[in-house]
Amino acid sequence: MDLDELDRLILRELQKDARQTNRDLAAAAGVAPSTSLERVRALREKGVIRGYRADVDLGRLGRSVQAMISVRIRPPSRRNIEGFREWVSRLPETVGLFVTSGRQDFLLHVAVADTDGLYAFVIDRLTQRPEVADVETSVVYEHRRAPAVEPVRPEPR
Repeated sequence: MDLDELDRLILRELQKDARQTNRDLAAAAGVAPSTSLERVRALREKGVIRGYRADVDLGRLGRSVQAMISVRIRPPSRRNIEGFREWVSRLPETVGLFVTSGRQDFLLHVAVADTDGLYAFVIDRLTQRPEVADVETSVVYEHRRAPAVEPVRPEPR
């Protein structure tokens, strides 16, 4: 998808603060508010902007222990992969989910109250699923996100 410099600037600014007013966004982009509003609408219609979310502090929500859990599914059938994906996506401990290639089929990002909660999640929930062949858990000491994800620039022709 071709995005020009104005689209890129608007996306960068919205990723920093999606709650800013259109007037503030327009000022940051150096354009009229009507231009900013039109560009944001177009980015939503193209599916570039999918929504707006609150960035929450997991520790203040009582979920101070985070982990990345690799899961291998056996047999690796579409039915087992999709069934596990739908089940684990609905669990309150699940923060994020990646379906991967390679030795593991999934990488889960979970957040729980404490290490006892992590142990219970892995032993009492994950390993009780018949399609789960293997799990490997890594505790997350710190999690940081990029403040803004830049679109890939098209290669010159």
